[in-house]
Amino acid sequence: MKYKDYYATLGVPRDADAEQIKKAYRKLARQHHPDVSSAPEAEARFKEAGEAYATLKDPEKRAAYDQLGRRPAGEEFAPPPQWSHDFANDQAFEGVDLADLLAAMGRGRGPSRGPVPLHGRDYETSVRIPLEDAHRGTNVSLELADGEGGRTLEVTIPPGTTDGQKLRLRGKGGKGRNGGADGDIYLHITLAPHPVFRADHHDLHFNLALAPWEAALGADVEVPTLDGPVMLTVPPGTRSGRRLRLRGRGMANGREGRGDLYATVHIDVPATLSERERELFRELATTSHFNPRVLAGKEKSHGTATA
Repeated sequence: MKYKDYYATLGVPRDADAEQIKKAYRKLARQHHPDVSSAPEAEARFKEAGEAYATLKDPEKRAAYDQLGRRPAGEEFAPPPQWSHDFANDQAFEGVDLADLLAAMGRGRGPSRGPVPLHGRDYETSVRIPLEDAHRGTNVSLELADGEGGRTLEVTIPPGTTDGQKLRLRGKGGKGRNGGADGDIYLHITLAPHPVFRADHHDLHFNLALAPWEAALGADVEVPTLDGPVMLTVPPGTRSGRRLRLRGRGMANGREGRGDLYATVHIDVPATLSERERELFRELATTSHFNPRVLAGKEKSHGTATA
């Protein structure tokens, strides 16, 4: 049979409550009712919305539908054997429409089979945390509106969590019924922008401003890390745009290791100069053989200037 994404049809999230589902259906029904809309696809949209609503408004049918998992709409699939045993009386599924199967769910079941164990609903939510908390680990409080009156859940974020990572909280979702297992919560992690660092998985990047003489002569400069400042040796002749790596000074990776820290060099020219500094720069300009417009024996030709 072909999978149908009823949540996408109604335009609601998978953790939508009954009231959200009802409102979404009523809106679509009014919009696509054949007596209202003359659009060619209106009748088909109206029927699709009714089919989705018929399943999602019924707690038992919705629980059975959710247990089928998530897959692309229109993909051919067969329910797993345990699902077949629990919900569909072990029937064959070839040529069966998903809507017909869910509509007929529970019919023909003998009295000896007893109540069907129903898996609790899974929920998805997201949380934004500072980079420092992702590095060291932290605890966050989640306010969940799960159709059971709402609740607060304390969640531990492990050290080394990265941007975009999804954490699975087993058994923290909706309560199972008739002996079914409790559902899970899927927690999506996003990192708040940091004023200094840019995270790339467990590596960190930042911009390092150097004075011209520090870049030319080399220097030991203090640079920030998530665990406090450290000294970085800048080699002589460092050019703008060069990346200097501090191995093992990035984020924790959750395996007792660390990513790396990369400093991208930018030459910071003073906005104002003293007279003595001007004299030194003039002396450098008259004695230096360095020509910044010539590189590796070839003139740069990014453009031409005209008077």
